[in-house]
This record gives sequence, structure tokens and C-alpha cells, in this order.
Amino acid sequence: MENNGKGLVRCATWIRRPENAHLIIMGKSVRTGSSSILEIYSFDAKTASLSSSPQAIYECWDGDIVGIAVHPSGEDIVCSTTTGDCKVFELCGQQEYTKLLSKDSAPLQGLGLQKCLAFSVDGSRFATGGEDGHLRIFEWPSLRIIIDEPKAHKSFRDMDFSLDSEFLASTSTDGSARIWKTDEGIPLTSLTRNSEEKIECCRFSKDGTKPFLFCTVQKGDKAVTAVWDISNWNRIGYKRLLRKPASVLSISLDGKYLALGSKDGDVCVVDVKKMEISHWSKRLHPGTCVSSLEFCPSERLMLTTSSEWGAIVTKLNVPADWKEWQIYAVLLGLFLSSAVAFYIFFQNSDSFWNFPIGRVQPKIKTLFSDPQSSEDQSAWGPLDL
Repeated sequence: MENNGKGLVRCATWIRRPENAHLIIMGKSVRTGSSSILEIYSFDAKTASLSSSPQAIYECWDGDIVGIAVHPSGEDIVCSTTTGDCKVFELCGQQEYTKLLSKDSAPLQGLGLQKCLAFSVDGSRFATGGEDGHLRIFEWPSLRIIIDEPKAHKSFRDMDFSLDSEFLASTSTDGSARIWKTDEGIPLTSLTRNSEEKIECCRFSKDGTKPFLFCTVQKGDKAVTAVWDISNWNRIGYKRLLRKPASVLSISLDGKYLALGSKDGDVCVVDVKKMEISHWSKRLHPGTCVSSLEFCPSERLMLTTSSEWGAIVTKLNVPADWKEWQIYAVLLGLFLSSAVAFYIFFQNSDSFWNFPIGRVQPKIKTLFSDPQSSEDQSAWGPLDL
């Protein structure tokens, strides 16, 4: 989907819904005036396409929408605007009867321009990072403040919660990066870097087995993806993947894939286990910075946006995942194969397994048999103790 006369796409992301009937929400700026709109579209996973018209529209009269965060439940949506307020909405209805209802959010008013918004994986925390470097972490949905740090950074660049929601990683426009302990409300450490390095984007691993933090690092004209071990916050290595400055970083919900968008419109998708590129989309947004990139919650698809080309959904050229029914089919096949193999073995086995039946069955000797015959059966001789 590209930009049209109805507005300029500023940001977009997925809304998780039951039975994988996910939606896409977009924030648009209206060219004729200072207002902006939120639009919600249905999505067809089979054709990887959006509905031709939005299912729900909400018009905002105060400033442009610059960021959107959706609660993991898919029911709450937070938007940041250029006026310095964060607006909270509740998603109501189902399928074609979807609508947005504005909710009271007094603690999120007058914060200033918020460049970063993020919900924790379990949905119990909500964080904002301001253009002025102010970090706030709230409990959700009570909005009780946990961390209120006015001088967290010079100005926020990116942020992400860990899988267990225990840590928050944040990066600054000056190239620094800090780790925060969300339950204790304190800064934990700063990531080590050389004086010439700038840490830009950050994402925690999400597969539940590899406790890593991925960061894009720029050193002069050299761009790499570096990895930190979150058990001790030591840097363990790096790899050149995108080979150009990255504008955005994202990780799939199951943690299997990492995606990087460039400042000139390229996107690459990396297999986290191998740290090798599995998919390239060159010139996906030709000549324009990729402003946002999000994986589909249930399919191997990604949603990207740019100011020039709007929102685009791309099907990833990666190995297909095993479906649940396929796993059960394999298990059933293994069970039937084992049963057939046992039957064939039974039919071709010796008399020890094929017991004679009826009148041909030999007479079973009594327990107290003739001593001489008993000695004859001791083919191995006496046991020497």
C-alpha cells in the first residue's frame, strides 16, 4: 500500500487478534491542515494484502502522530504526537465492526515529544523515551510511575524490553546505550563501546534460549550488528549483515528472525540461529529511509513504512515453519510405522515368539522334574562363585 490523497503514512504496526485475524493500524498526516488520522485495516494472510478501505478511522485534531505502540493483548493502543501528548485508545468490536474509543490518560499528557514507545512482552509495563532524553516506565494499566529519569539520555534513539520484562535497553542519539532494571526502577549498567562507535538500534532475543541483546553499531562508514550476553553484559561478537547504516531493527515474535532496514530503502532478514541472511528486499523503499519495520505475529511477513512509499507488506522468502497439524501427522506416521514393523517381525519370528496354540501346543514340564533331565538342560554348566 502506498501513500494516497488521504494522507501521508507516518508509522504503522500490527494489532494481534484471536485466530490470527490480525489487523494493521496506521498513523497518517493529512496534507490539508495540521490534523492526523488513525486507520485500521484488515489483513488477508493468504494474499499478503490489506483491505481496500479502512475498517475504522479516528481523526486527531492536534498534531501529527509520530509513534504507535500496541499492547500484546491487542486491546490498548498508545500514540505519541508532535504536540507532546500521548493518546490512549481501546479497540472495540470484532472484524468489520471494529472501532477506536479514546481513553483517559492524564499521566501521559504534556510529556513532550516521545520518540520511543514500548510495551513489555507480558504487557505489565509501558515505557516512553523523549526527544529531551527523559525516560518514564509505567505500570500498565494503572500508569503508576516506576522509573522517572529526566536525564537518561541526550535524546532517545531506540528502546526494547527483554523477554521476561526484567530489563529495558535504551539507546541515545549520541551513541550510548543503557540497561535499566524495570522492577527495581534503577539503571543497571551502560554498554561498553569504543569512542568512535555509536550504538543505534537495539532488540533483545525472544526465543527463550539465547539471552542476548542485538544492537546495530556504526563506526565511521562501517556498520555491524553486535551481540551482548545479558547474563554479564559483555560484548561477545559482531557480524556485518546489512553492510550499510541501519535505520530500524526488529525481531520476530518467536525470536527466530532479526530484520534490519536501511536508510536508503533496503531490508534484510537474518536467521538468528545461524546469524546468516535468509531474505533480501533491495530497494523495497527506493531512496527513502525505512522508518518502521514489524514482523507479522503469526506469519512470515513483515510490515515496513517510509515517508515516500507508505506502508508495504512483504512475504519473506524463508523456510516454512512446521504447523501443529503437520507435527501430529508425523507422530501418527511414526506410530503406524512402528506397529507395521512389529507385526512383520512377529509374523517372521521363531517359535519363542510364535507360541503354538491348540492341540499342537507341547506339554509344559512340571516344576519338579527328573533331576537327570534338569542337569541336561544346564547347557552353560555351574556358576563359579
